[in-house]
Amino acid sequence: MTPVVLIAEELAPAAIDVLAHDFDVRHVDGTDRPALLSALSEADAVIVRSATQVDAEAIAAAPRLKVIARAGVGLDNVEVPAATARGVMVVNAPTSNIVSAAEQAVALLLAVARNTASASAALKAGEWKRSRYTGVEIQGKTVGVVGLGRIGVLFAQRIAAFGTRLIAYDPYVQPARAAQLGVRLVGLEELLRESDFISIHLPKTPETVGLIGEKELTLVKPGVRIVNAARGGLIDEQALADAIAEGRVGGAGIDVYSKEPCTASPLFAFDNVVATPHLGASTAEAQDKAGLAVARSVKLALQGEFVPDAVNVQAGGVVAEDVRPLLPLAEKLGKVFTAVAGGVAASVTVEVRGEIVANDVSVLKLAATKGLFTSVVEEQVSYVNAPLLAADRGVTVALTTHAETIDHANLVTVRGALPDGRTVSVSGTTVHTGTRDVIKLTEVDGFDLELGADGILLFFRYADRPGVVGTVGSILGETGVNIAAMQVARRSAGGEALMTLTVDSAIAADLLNSAAESIGAVAASAADLRDEEA
Repeated sequence: MTPVVLIAEELAPAAIDVLAHDFDVRHVDGTDRPALLSALSEADAVIVRSATQVDAEAIAAAPRLKVIARAGVGLDNVEVPAATARGVMVVNAPTSNIVSAAEQAVALLLAVARNTASASAALKAGEWKRSRYTGVEIQGKTVGVVGLGRIGVLFAQRIAAFGTRLIAYDPYVQPARAAQLGVRLVGLEELLRESDFISIHLPKTPETVGLIGEKELTLVKPGVRIVNAARGGLIDEQALADAIAEGRVGGAGIDVYSKEPCTASPLFAFDNVVATPHLGASTAEAQDKAGLAVARSVKLALQGEFVPDAVNVQAGGVVAEDVRPLLPLAEKLGKVFTAVAGGVAASVTVEVRGEIVANDVSVLKLAATKGLFTSVVEEQVSYVNAPLLAADRGVTVALTTHAETIDHANLVTVRGALPDGRTVSVSGTTVHTGTRDVIKLTEVDGFDLELGADGILLFFRYADRPGVVGTVGSILGETGVNIAAMQVARRSAGGEALMTLTVDSAIAADLLNSAAESIGAVAASAADLRDEEA
């Protein structure tokens, strides 16, 4: 069945084109609640902007839902905890508006410096009063940047072109990084005292709300002009209005407010305040970028790939290109581990060896955890809820890394302790064939292997003796199951042996058990996720 992508608000045509070739794209008015809930019943993904509410009720109405995508930065209209509990991935477009937001801050700073908005309004009202709207130059002035995140950096780079001196306050940025940007890091009080202009670029958190209030505004350089195009509430609006009224602050450019929509504010009374209705992301380019970003994320999510922009995935963030091929390997090893172990482990360690550990490989632990539970729980297992499933069952999953290599450039091992005291391990690597990366098993519970792991894997553990391979082959052949590859490993002649097969089609549990009984073996199966879904 072709996955259904439900678009609940306007999306750029280019974004729709990303999805149209692989998915059944449907449209609904997200503000029409009954229509939305009805359409969600068949949706595998839903894309919204800010008007559609995707709460617990909406998520419950979508039994097939795998991903919620917000074509924008904020997630106020998405109930993320409810989505996480259901294993539904939530993605947004965190970098789609950063250029637009930085440019809006620059625009506000320029407008405040030159009294552009009030002069324009006066002229349109029939007044020609040039002397009343005399402004100040930016060149040679000190600009204080509060927050050197992605938008703060873009703002600093742009405002530096005006020949300004840049200082910044950000306790999470190293001085060396700031120096690379031509910015001197200072404390907040020093920034307030030295700056001719201040632009705020912080996220809204309990620590940053009210960061600049009445006390801080008594420290500012007389005549300072302040811009906030980041988040409402970072600066106390009433305290700022009082400081402007007293002449301590020479003007302000405000795009965001503590409560929005905002149509009444003490700041609106001043000609030297430029106020805009949260236009930071309101450019055609930002809207298009947001739509394209979430469309690509939805496509990755529905294809079972890792999505860097997922906000409710524990190992979110950019995954190094060298690490990406190991994601399906780690997930496969998790599945094989559970199949060979015959149940859920008490504790698991994901070991990563080789040159790859020079990168952040924490996402491999997440992928292995996803594989551990894919075949043992009824609910959909995803990158989102895999850690929750482990925690609910008291399974601890750890990660260890080792730079030294053993036989392979990179090797991943999933090793776990079972409740009965046994220890089971499975190992594998990837081999690049020129056109794709092939997953190979290199060890299963102490047996050395060298076998491709694509598709469905069958394992038979038995006492080594003649005729076993032929018996298993005959049983599978009689039922139309084709063997793609096979390898036998043994501890010693006549000792314990392990037969590993990859087959082209799913095998029923009763047939697997029948084959095992015929050779006195213990059998297990680890199916590829694609085969299970088919």
